[in-house]
Amino acid sequence: MQQKDVLPMKPEAATKPAAAPTAEKLHITGSEAVIRSLIAEDVKTIFGYPGGAIMPIYDALYDFQDKVHHILVRHEQGATHAAQGYARTSGKVGVVFATSGPGATNLVTGLADAYMDSTPMVCITGQVAAHLLGTDAFQETDVIGITIPITKWNIQVTRAEDIPGAIAKAFYIASSGRPGPVLVDITKNAQVAKFDFEYSKCEYIRSYHPVPKLNKEAVKAAAALINEAKKPYILCGHGVLLSGAEKELIALSEKAGIPIASTLLGLSAVPVDHPNYVGYLGMHGNYAPNIKTDECDVVIAVGMRFDDRVTGDVTKYVKQAKVVHIEIDAAEINKIITADVGVHADAKTALQALLPLVKEAKHDEWIAEFREADKQEYEKVNRGELYPTTGALKMAEVVRLISERTEGKAVLVTDVGQHQMIASRYYRFKDPNTNITSGGMGTMGFSLPAAMGAKMGAQEKEVVAVIGDGCFQMTLQELGTIYQSQIGVKIVILNNNFLGMVRQWQQLFHDKRYSSTEMTNPDFVQIAKGFYIPGKKVTDRADIVAAVDEMISHDGAYLLEVVVEKEDNVFPMVPAGAPIANIRLE
Repeated sequence: MQQKDVLPMKPEAATKPAAAPTAEKLHITGSEAVIRSLIAEDVKTIFGYPGGAIMPIYDALYDFQDKVHHILVRHEQGATHAAQGYARTSGKVGVVFATSGPGATNLVTGLADAYMDSTPMVCITGQVAAHLLGTDAFQETDVIGITIPITKWNIQVTRAEDIPGAIAKAFYIASSGRPGPVLVDITKNAQVAKFDFEYSKCEYIRSYHPVPKLNKEAVKAAAALINEAKKPYILCGHGVLLSGAEKELIALSEKAGIPIASTLLGLSAVPVDHPNYVGYLGMHGNYAPNIKTDECDVVIAVGMRFDDRVTGDVTKYVKQAKVVHIEIDAAEINKIITADVGVHADAKTALQALLPLVKEAKHDEWIAEFREADKQEYEKVNRGELYPTTGALKMAEVVRLISERTEGKAVLVTDVGQHQMIASRYYRFKDPNTNITSGGMGTMGFSLPAAMGAKMGAQEKEVVAVIGDGCFQMTLQELGTIYQSQIGVKIVILNNNFLGMVRQWQQLFHDKRYSSTEMTNPDFVQIAKGFYIPGKKVTDRADIVAAVDEMISHDGAYLLEVVVEKEDNVFPMVPAGAPIANIRLE
């Protein structure tokens, strides 16, 4: 989880200005100060939903529509996921507006998701007037108390003059070190009161040290282990993408001849066709990278936290190997897996220091062992999934077609469940930050709003949301946002008329007792047409190639529903709690 630093609650008390404040003194309302502060932070896009307690801020926004684009979502949770998608593709902080009470509490799932997946986000909520706090006033909720465990920092502002400092601090905390979500709750009296506005960006907070000082001795020790290794193995996590360390990681791999495997959120950091890339780790990952974890002699874990979906039974994980753990959050080092060498540092900084110390080497025979295991997986699993000739359509063949038609360069946004694992396994990622998914929280309903935000953050990219029929119905109302804001996302529903992953577990571990997992679904294409979004439903293999081509070539949003095999399972699979080497091919 995120490292929690003790931060002073007065936003101006410990903030050192990065530059001289604005020369012009403006006597303005707190609400206008919010908008001007966001503009000073180069915010161009806001996702939100208005309401009574935040209405003054929306009123101020009206005068700045030429500078800030507001996306009106259909539910506040959608705003948070959209902000996550935006942050992940743009590299900027996602920004959300919501009102008090239920508006604020609707942010909770997205905040928790962003917290688990280290996504920078600033949520600004309206609150009842300060004199009403604690009185159970209409739409009053203690959003500060509720969100303490799921934000990197939060603050309630009750005075207009404290707004600029709080927002400056919020952006600095959200984007520095290990990124994460921040919430700023602003009472209504603070929004309407006037004060002399000036804004300075924040670059320092006493007691908060987001950029660790690199321990050069630790780097030397890591290099020594790597240089002595016979079977070294790199595990690439989300931190590689967050720090922009993709080139450094690949350079290390190429110089020392080290195979690279990726966590779910590390996908797209390394092109899947790179000769040293060996696959996707975890419960439904590739066979080779999972079994070879038990055969390596040195693990170099970069920007990853040894999630239980990667390790399986931790008492049996990498017991034979020395572990080098490069991680910006000190709380993650030795939390789950004990490191022989812990390098507390940003991934890019650490790898830049490590590269000159690592000797050139080749481990061709070691990498060849992965390729042999790949053949087993291909014959037992992949061939039949990717290239079926009979029976119902398979999820994997649909993902394969999308990957081929987009040349692996689209932004792929997935929800949670079987379709997520299938897409992660079979999409051939070529470019960084093109895999957008809910990892730690596993939030159903994530992908449709996240795809909207991802498209807003990377408008030059094709954005394809791959969604299960259950997940789609969690947030389908965001089709209204897509239509109103003319966001050109492509939506693929892989419909098996089941809550697929739960059904798979019920089949394998509960004697096919399908309790509350079979779904009677609506006409998804007709629903899309109700939002003026064209679409098509495919049930026959003979039609799928033309349908995918039509979707990709369409100018604007498009929904493609593909009815897939009802009881299709995702393999390989590691049973929950089992050692990772117990991965099953069937």
